[in-house]
Amino acid sequence: MALILFNKPYDVLSQFTDRGGAGSARRTLSDFVAVPGVYPAGRLDRDSEGLMLLTDDGRLQARIADPRYKMPKTYLVQVEGEAAEEALAALRRGVRLKDGLTRPAAAERIADPEPWPRDPPIRVRKSVPDSWIRLTISEGRNRQVRRMTAAVGLPTLRLIRWSIGDWTLEGLAPGEWRAVRP
Repeated sequence: MALILFNKPYDVLSQFTDRGGAGSARRTLSDFVAVPGVYPAGRLDRDSEGLMLLTDDGRLQARIADPRYKMPKTYLVQVEGEAAEEALAALRRGVRLKDGLTRPAAAERIADPEPWPRDPPIRVRKSVPDSWIRLTISEGRNRQVRRMTAAVGLPTLRLIRWSIGDWTLEGLAPGEWRAVRP
């Protein structure tokens, strides 16, 4: 059984092939991971960065990706605006989105984690401050973290998934991967 931790760079699809049609030249997992028979356990949006787990074990893949198992996922989120306690408290209670109320999240303001440079860099506005939060969720709705931060008045500028369960990005630069024991 294989389990691979991969640090997905910005602007990379979380699949091995690009079904974008003729002339599409978007980067995919196959540009970084040349291990046959592994598949992503869950997704990460093209404009998000960070930890992806790849495995050849269908049961493990389902356990990681299926929201029924409530595997916690922690994100480092750079947001536009000052992350005030009221906004963090709302995230902790659960946020009403168009598809219903989210489960309560762990949310705290953190110092700039000084991640690797992003290419291209985020858009910074001199007149609007930004801040960082650590957000841990146990469900996986489409673009959930971005929708949650927007709902509390803190649009996401940069999103890095730091951990899934006990697995973290520790020691992995963007585009790097390592095999671990499941």
